[in-house]
Amino acid sequence: MIIEQDENLVIIGEGETAELAWDYFSRLGFRVAGFSVERAYLKKKQMRGLPVVPFEDVEDTFNPEFYWAFVAVSYTQLNHLRSRLVSAAKSKGYRLASYISPKACIGSEVEIGENCFILENTAIQRGAKIGANVTIWIGSSLGHRTTVEDNCFFATNVAVSGFCSVGKNSFLGVSSCTSDGVKVGRNCVIGAGAVVIKDTVEGRVYAGNPARALPKKTTEPYILGEQTI
Repeated sequence: MIIEQDENLVIIGEGETAELAWDYFSRLGFRVAGFSVERAYLKKKQMRGLPVVPFEDVEDTFNPEFYWAFVAVSYTQLNHLRSRLVSAAKSKGYRLASYISPKACIGSEVEIGENCFILENTAIQRGAKIGANVTIWIGSSLGHRTTVEDNCFFATNVAVSGFCSVGKNSFLGVSSCTSDGVKVGRNCVIGAGAVVIKDTVEGRVYAGNPARALPKKTTEPYILGEQTI
């Protein structure tokens, strides 16, 4: 859900994505009250002059009755970390905000879910459906009637054509693109500059022009990586 200006907001995260979220929300006039991170990863008590509190008891400082939350985490663990924190924030009673840049071009009959982060110069055409917890970086475009499932991440200048679908938790790298009607399977990684002209298989890494599946799968440690926020 998109919140109105002057609402109170707590940002879940303390890394670069959280800094970016603070910048974007603040410049639009939102009252960012503080940050929160899981206790095991809590390294500082303040950021941008605002308190950083343990996520385990964030509601004691920022009452969900009066504060919205935004989970500002990158594609760590192929978006599963961000997804887990979104679920945890909702279980605490938080309403989740979405940020849509005023410099994004959003067509008619577009649906956008909660905890989305849609940055400047993004174009989303008529009838597209964007699930919850989706990040779309600068300059990307989604064609008409395209569907994006929850927890996806689009890097800069991704171009997804019309009537496509992108499955849950997938990552699309810088300047990758798809042909019309392509289905990207769930938990896929599409490498930078890849040109996807055929449907992809769930849980695989694709690269090249035309894109082809690489031997390793996205469940392997080199894709999931360590938890960082």
